[in-house]
Amino acid sequence: MKQLIAACALALPFMAGQAFAQGSAPAAAPAAPAAAPAAKNSQQEKMKQCNMDAAGKKGDERKAFMKGCLSDKPAAAAKPMTQQEKMAACSKANKGKKGDAYKNAQKECLSKG
Repeated sequence: MKQLIAACALALPFMAGQAFAQGSAPAAAPAAPAAAPAAKNSQQEKMKQCNMDAAGKKGDERKAFMKGCLSDKPAAAAKPMTQQEKMAACSKANKGKKGDAYKNAQKECLSKG
């Protein structure tokens, strides 16, 4: 019985070395999946850019923006600004102007598309 155990103990490292040598050679051979990391990097870049563009957006607005940004849909499909949003943006753009200059700048800003 002791001889059988000793024989198995001696044969085990040899068999493990054979299995390791057979298993490692095929793993090094395939070089075709090199394109996959490039695709992953482009998706990472897209996500990074969308995150930067979504700065300041929160909640459902951010979710909707990210969904549109990460899909292949064109940006023109974005929801147009409401009148209230347009007024707020024009008011912010014309901050610091007074009197007729402010009124004219607001009128011009609000009349744009």
